[in-house]
Amino acid sequence: MTSASDSEPTLRDLSNKLDRLSSDVGTLSSDVGTLSNDVETFSGDLKKFDERFADYRQATQWVVQLAFTLIASATLTVIITSVLRR
Repeated sequence: MTSASDSEPTLRDLSNKLDRLSSDVGTLSSDVGTLSNDVETFSGDLKKFDERFADYRQATQWVVQLAFTLIASATLTVIITSVLRR
């Protein structure tokens, strides 16, 4: 890369390095674009997951509410039947 007469790089050497750096920057720019698309996709998937999670949470609350209502109804039924039998 350097000339034989001295240890200084030539203009050609510098030009070659700049070309390689330019190529590397182009590759990195492409990679950043790909990562940006991946982040957007992930963000959309995360929103879908959040919606599903909210639905499951609401359904779980309804099931718990139903269970407590059934327990309360059964307890009242037992109490009322035992009071009326006396």
